[in-house]
Amino acid sequence: MRLKSLTAAMLALLFGASAACALEQCRFIQAKPEREACYQRQEAELAARRKVAPQRDSKFMQSLEQMKHEDESLNRQIHGICRGC
Repeated sequence: MRLKSLTAAMLALLFGASAACALEQCRFIQAKPEREACYQRQEAELAARRKVAPQRDSKFMQSLEQMKHEDESLNRQIHGICRGC
């Protein structure tokens, strides 16, 4: 029973490791070709994450542009009202 819980905990730690931990693991690989392959895999993962981030930013920027146009339209309507006629 205790061995099963220890094994489960070890597997959780192994698969739940963050990207920062993965970066640290490549340093300890002794064989140079394997270490370089590890770094290349990490670089590909980071590049994939970076591609996802600008899409979220572009949606945010589109919503800001839309709000800007709506604000300008509302300002024209408000300032078009005759005051003191």
